[in-house]
Amino acid sequence: MSVAINGTNGITFNDGTVQPSAPVGKNKIINGDMRVDQRDGTATINATGVTYNVDRWLGRGVGSAGVFTLAQDTTSPANFTNSLKATVTTADSSIASGSSYRIQQMVEGYNMADLNWGTSDAQSVSLSFWVRSSQTGTFGGSVGNGDFNRFNVFSYTISSANTWEYKTVTIAGDTSGTWVTNNELGLRLNFSLGAGADRLGTAGKEGVTGQTNVIATNSATFYVTGVQLETGTTATPFEYLQYGQQYALCQRYYQTILDANQSYVNAGMHVGGRCQFNTEMRANPTIT
Repeated sequence: MSVAINGTNGITFNDGTVQPSAPVGKNKIINGDMRVDQRDGTATINATGVTYNVDRWLGRGVGSAGVFTLAQDTTSPANFTNSLKATVTTADSSIASGSSYRIQQMVEGYNMADLNWGTSDAQSVSLSFWVRSSQTGTFGGSVGNGDFNRFNVFSYTISSANTWEYKTVTIAGDTSGTWVTNNELGLRLNFSLGAGADRLGTAGKEGVTGQTNVIATNSATFYVTGVQLETGTTATPFEYLQYGQQYALCQRYYQTILDANQSYVNAGMHVGGRCQFNTEMRANPTIT
């Protein structure tokens, strides 16, 4: 067997397979292939705040009139089994200047500390993903800090409706601002589904001026999967973790422990019990 070693792609074997050069754990995004879905349902996203759906992924509408849903879907490109699907159920064709709609993942500070953002040693990152939409044109997104006052806006183009397309974006390392490196919110990755004028542009937090606003069209759809954010200016093949590994990473932030149909409280009585978490969580959890 012969091999070719390349600093960008890694090791290429004579059968055409590639072993990426980046180490395990290169992807700052957890559950980028949308396989883990502990909530197992459809989330309705409006102006009420953050709502999680597929593990680690949330939807949000800010001061907005439109509504969309999020759900795990089996529509996916080759080598993937799932995607995250957004569907517009109430269109907002005239978005107020301060309103926005987005799909987002919040990255823990520990997991992006090596990027050195906020210092002169800040490293650039590559964002890669598969996307499909009923809409076409220029789309926008951003990478922001936990304080939501530093933003790196990016754009990409969807050329064909209802067709999977692979996208890569290079984002320069941010040498200014505060980017935490502990267990708090370090970085926000945002895919914009629509935003008003005050939230667009180089300092606009959400996306790019002139972008396609999916939320403007009733029943419009937007799918995304294979999301990877890694150090460097060249995107490498998606990091496929074993399902158990990915599941455990998700459980640091959310765990479903008891079946919803089980009852442990009788009328007029107090019942005590012990809850065993499968994974140590990021912070003291709240229980629903």
